[in-house]
Amino acid sequence: MTFPEWTKPGIYGALGGAIAVSILGFTWGGWITSGNAQTMAQDLATEEVTLAMVPVCLNNSAADPQRTEKLAILQDLSGFGRRNAMMETGWATRPGSDAPDRSLADACLAGLALDGS
Repeated sequence: MTFPEWTKPGIYGALGGAIAVSILGFTWGGWITSGNAQTMAQDLATEEVTLAMVPVCLNNSAADPQRTEKLAILQDLSGFGRRNAMMETGWATRPGSDAPDRSLADACLAGLALDGS
């Protein structure tokens, strides 16, 4: 069986075009793999749950009888020390959890607006 003369260059051109389209699609076209999409979705879900829990954290702080002392400690600290102190207050512990959540502590600190901003 003989193939026409243009078959070999046509196959090479189609293969080269497919490779070029794939490279352009993944670099500039916004294509992503399913694993990357799942990671992005999980990160977004975690972030949204944290933002939804900020009012719970603020309510915990408002209901704490030692609120003023704890806020004074938080006010004196900055950076990681402030976040660690927030985690020690117990306000950043999600309901049903035993350990405080680091991202919730950061979000709750922003909600408390200790710096006056």
